[in-house]
Amino acid sequence: MLCAMEADIQEFVASEDVAGTRLDQFLVAQLPDVSRARVQQLIEQGKVLVNDRTAKASMKLRGGEMIAIVGPADQVPLRAMAEDIPLEIVYEDKDLAVVNKPAGMMVHAGAGATEDERNRGTLVNALLHRFQKLSEVGGELRPGIVHRLDRNTSGLIVIAKNDVSHRKLAEQFSSREISKQYVALVYGWFKEKTGTIKAAISRDMVRRTRMTVRGSGGRPAVSHYKVVKQFESEYGKFSLVEVKIETGRTHQIRVHLSSIGHPIVGDTLYGAAEAIKPKRGEALSLGRQFLHAAKLEFMHPKTKKALKFEAALPEELDEFLAKLEKGLA
Repeated sequence: MLCAMEADIQEFVASEDVAGTRLDQFLVAQLPDVSRARVQQLIEQGKVLVNDRTAKASMKLRGGEMIAIVGPADQVPLRAMAEDIPLEIVYEDKDLAVVNKPAGMMVHAGAGATEDERNRGTLVNALLHRFQKLSEVGGELRPGIVHRLDRNTSGLIVIAKNDVSHRKLAEQFSSREISKQYVALVYGWFKEKTGTIKAAISRDMVRRTRMTVRGSGGRPAVSHYKVVKQFESEYGKFSLVEVKIETGRTHQIRVHLSSIGHPIVGDTLYGAAEAIKPKRGEALSLGRQFLHAAKLEFMHPKTKKALKFEAALPEELDEFLAKLEKGLA
């Protein structure tokens, strides 16, 4: 419960019903407009006091503690920097490039707790090293970026090299003229081999890193799925599906599939287990979500020529699928 607020100081009292809750989780719940990463920054920088003493983010509350935020987090300025990072270039000309992004790579600088987490190893950094000059429409942190893929989603992404191409590509996205098709492996079997999910998506007010279809005031989102294969093994029932999206909301495919009872394998944020346990033998762990942007179709912003690109499943997804299917029931 919020008790008082003076200048930059915010004070809270931990009630008995939050006993056992981590300090950072408690503050995230109390501050719905503040990310968990920002809360952890506050704690690490000694800006959070528990009974007038600094504490760790993992501290378990007992109830009755006085918790004070005594100032804002000191932010390291985000900046895009050129880094020599290998890239798989699927296509390139004077106006654009199409890249097959690996899982584990952020598209642009994010909200990590340290400078390296926020500024290093991004797709933007790799692009700046490779091309030097990119479009500036998206701002200093997002040069060339017309659309995004989640950090642990692999696959095709188009990059604009100049502002004219960026604006024309953005118009195609806005008017839903660009076709994006993904491949996902999900838990369970579908009743229908094809279907459409129409559900507005908004930020989860309790877990701020998640999106949800249950909130109010969400943005319309439409996903179409087609079952490519379904199988049952020692690890359970699974379906390999192709998904086309009309809209490009944050976590759209992940939250949509989870909302109908079919979370993506490896996507622990939306209900998947960290490891899949078989009836006997060793558990399997993927370390990323089984989601891959496999096909991308759009019109060239300058020549008006139709462009179509495909990217096969990365090796780690192929190998994981083979291991699951090895124990077919």
